[in-house]
Amino acid sequence: MAKRNAQRTGALALVFMLAGCMVGPDYKKPDTWSPSQWQRAADKDTSQLLSVPTTQAPDPQWWAIFNDPELTSLEKRLADQNLDVQQATEQFAVSRGQLLLAGAERFPDLAASGSYRRAQYSSKQLQRIVERIGENAAGTGMGEMLSAQSSSISIPLLNQWQDGLQASWEVDLWGRVRRQYEAAKAYMKATMEERRGILIARQAELASDYMTLRNLQEQLRITKENRDAASEILQLSSSRYKSGLVSELDVDSARSQLERTNALIPQFEQRIAMQINAINLLMGAPPGGLNNELEQTAGIPPVPPQVPVGLPSELAERRPDIREAGEELHAATAEVGQAEADFYPKVTIDAGFGFQSFSFRDMGFWSSRMWNVGPAITLPIFQGGRLTGQLQMKKASQKAAALRYRKTVLNAWKEVDNALTAYQAEQKRNQNIRNQVAADARSLELAQSQYKHGLQSYLQVLDAQRRLLQSQTQLADSTATISGNLVQLYNALGGGWETAFPEKTKAVAKN
Repeated sequence: MAKRNAQRTGALALVFMLAGCMVGPDYKKPDTWSPSQWQRAADKDTSQLLSVPTTQAPDPQWWAIFNDPELTSLEKRLADQNLDVQQATEQFAVSRGQLLLAGAERFPDLAASGSYRRAQYSSKQLQRIVERIGENAAGTGMGEMLSAQSSSISIPLLNQWQDGLQASWEVDLWGRVRRQYEAAKAYMKATMEERRGILIARQAELASDYMTLRNLQEQLRITKENRDAASEILQLSSSRYKSGLVSELDVDSARSQLERTNALIPQFEQRIAMQINAINLLMGAPPGGLNNELEQTAGIPPVPPQVPVGLPSELAERRPDIREAGEELHAATAEVGQAEADFYPKVTIDAGFGFQSFSFRDMGFWSSRMWNVGPAITLPIFQGGRLTGQLQMKKASQKAAALRYRKTVLNAWKEVDNALTAYQAEQKRNQNIRNQVAADARSLELAQSQYKHGLQSYLQVLDAQRRLLQSQTQLADSTATISGNLVQLYNALGGGWETAFPEKTKAVAKN
């Protein structure tokens, strides 16, 4: 008896030791080389730059760097109001549910059951059983008695009561269930990173749309100023024409310039209305929902003298797409182990305990108990190549995920480098345009003065006005482009999700 118990104990210990094994490769975070500093940030020629990058870590709330209260207010509300972010949040909830499903297989299934049955059993079958017993007892008085009475046996209707508990548990000998849970957890984290990626993309889109709006409002202001100047020139030309100092051609040219400038105003007003509607959509508001806020004109938000961009080595921790690609590689690696585990035997332990009786009042008695326990083993012998094909597919998926991760990292570096290049190049262009605006303004002032004194024709004034309007418009565009390029730089750097969706999984799960 002691020997038998020792054998059982040893077998049980062996089962649980095997349950600690896992086949398949373990995930290791890929090592990625990164430069010590950004190539464009190392540019020593900063004489023409209004704003230069630094190696300080960027603020997660990077939009505050523009020092624009309205932009800051919009960005803080975006995470709760944007419909794309809300949809991504629900998709994240789906992945958490899938993780719960995968995690449930790690634990035993336990179910309670109860039944009542009123049944008429076969009298003929019982007669055959009694006859067989009588034949086996032939030669004894009991045998002849059973054989004689078997034909008269009848079974009444019976009430059968039964209740109990049933449990089933797969002994995870080779780590199939644990690898499945590992993959599901990695996919959940990938979905979480996807949500973060959607958030920072919408943050950048909102900031870019805001810069475009302020640019259009600035261009409208410039156009109205030029309209007022053209109106003054028209009045002056009309007065000089009445005095016989100029021809009617000057008056018609001045009137044409005024109308041409007036024609630009409705175009800008239309584009402003459409831009406000674009921001309304991003904020989950109907058309006109934010008009009171956004119709109040303000200047284009300027860039700061210094722009913290951090180090290249920090990029993988900030960019959600890199983090998402890493989790997808993790999941693909775990699925290789899951596919390998399918080649090995699957062991399940089933157990049950309950009560069974033909009388309800006997259900609580110990003598009415019933129980069962035992293992079940399933060993794949022939699957027609299904398991081999599945393993090959998972290994190929893992390699593809590794390549996708590498490409994502390289693309991130490219985007940051391109954004830095565009940011610095536009600043240099902006300085040239500023010089051009100053020269055009002096040219117009001189042309107007000479026209008033009869030293120049109106054609020189008209030409100077056109050049100034064009250069002022270019300056507004360039200033907005600089701010927009800074937005794209921060979008490439990947920050902005830390406040809305923080690092801790529990805190994220509440959102």
